[in-house]
Amino acid sequence: MSNDTSAWADPTPTALLVLADGTVIEGFGLGAIGHAVGEVCFNTAMTGYQEILTDPSYAGQIITFTFPHIGNVGTNEEDIETLNMAATPGACGVILHSAVTSPSNYRATRHLDQWLKARRVIGLGGIDTRALTSLIRTKGMPNAVIAHAPDGRFDLDALKREAAAWPGLVGMDLVPQVTSGQRFTWDETPWEWGKGYGRQESPDLHVVAIDYGIKRNILRLLAGVGARVTVVPATTPADDILALKPDGVFLSNGPGDPAATGAYAVPVIRAVVDSGLPTFGICLGHQMLGIALGGTTRKMHQGHHGANHPVKDLDTGKVEITSMNHGFAVDRNSLPASVRETHVSLFDGSNCGLALTDRPVFSVQYHPEASPGPRDSHYLFQRFAGAMRDHKRA
Repeated sequence: MSNDTSAWADPTPTALLVLADGTVIEGFGLGAIGHAVGEVCFNTAMTGYQEILTDPSYAGQIITFTFPHIGNVGTNEEDIETLNMAATPGACGVILHSAVTSPSNYRATRHLDQWLKARRVIGLGGIDTRALTSLIRTKGMPNAVIAHAPDGRFDLDALKREAAAWPGLVGMDLVPQVTSGQRFTWDETPWEWGKGYGRQESPDLHVVAIDYGIKRNILRLLAGVGARVTVVPATTPADDILALKPDGVFLSNGPGDPAATGAYAVPVIRAVVDSGLPTFGICLGHQMLGIALGGTTRKMHQGHHGANHPVKDLDTGKVEITSMNHGFAVDRNSLPASVRETHVSLFDGSNCGLALTDRPVFSVQYHPEASPGPRDSHYLFQRFAGAMRDHKRA
C-alpha cells in the first residue's frame, strides 16, 4: 500500500471573495488576474451572460449567477451591450458554480475564460452559489473584494481592509465611467435571423438619447421604429439637447445611485419635460425621471437582477416577463398627483413604471429592449414612436 497522501491534499484556492464583514469564500480563478471591489448581487438569468457582463449598468458590481452552467455557448462579437469596448466593461467580477466547458455553439468565437481576460473581468468558480444567493437574500447585497492569483498567494488582511473600507453604491455616481465622451449618431437596427443587424435608411423621427450607460439594443430598437438617433454624453446641457431639434428624448439605463447622478442630470431632465417633448426613460433614466417629477428613490435590499421578473401593466392588466437589473427603486408614495404609476413588480410590489398625466412622458424600471418574454415589452418603443409622431402632427 502506498503512503503517498498527495492525492488527498486539498487543491490550493486561486480566487477569493472577501466580504466586508470578513467572510472569505475560496474557489478557483478564471478571467483576469488581480482584484476588484464592488457590490455583490445575484442574477437569475439562465442565458444571456455575455449581454449581462457587458451591461454598463453593472459597473461597480460583482455578479453571481444562480444558474450553474455559465459559459457553455462561449462568446461572440455580436452579443455585446456596452457601446465603448475600451471603457469600463460593466461588471468588475463574476462568480460561477461550475467550471466553464468548451463552447458548444456555432456562433462562438472565444472561450468565456479568454473573453474575461480580454475584458479585464475577474472570475471565481467552484463555489456554492446557492448559499451565496441565500446570504444575499437574508442580509442584502454585500460589499466585497474579488481576487484572482494563479499561485494562490493573497494578502488576506489587505483584501479584508479594502472590502470593509469601500463605501458602497449609495451616494456613488458611476455614470462618468460609462457614458460616451462625445456626441454621435446611431442607425443600426435589430438583429434578424440569417441577416444579422440592419441599417435604418429612411428615418422619419429624430431621437436624442442621453447616455448614462446606454445598451446597444436600446439604440437598435429606437432605430427599428423609424428613428435617427443622436447619442449625447450624460452631462450635455438641456439647451444643447433642445438645439438638436429632436422629436423625442430618451433617458438611458446606467449604474450607481440615481440621486447622485441626478445632481446634474435631474435639472436637464426637468427642462426636457418642461419643453413638452415626448420623453421615455429606462432603468436609471426611469429613476431620475421620477426624481425630476418630484419623487424620491430608495436602495433595495437585494435588488432585481434576472430575466424572469413578472411585471403587471396597470393600464391593460397584462403581465410581462421582463429583464431587470437595478438596486434602487422609485418610492411610489413620494410621487405627486400629476404622476401615475403604470407598472408594478409582481415579485415584491415595487414601482416599475410611471407616466405624467398631462404630457407624453413615461418610463419603466425594467429593460424592454431585452427579450425574456421574448418580446412582451417591445410595445413601449412603438408607444414612444407614436407619441413622437403625434407631437409632430400637433
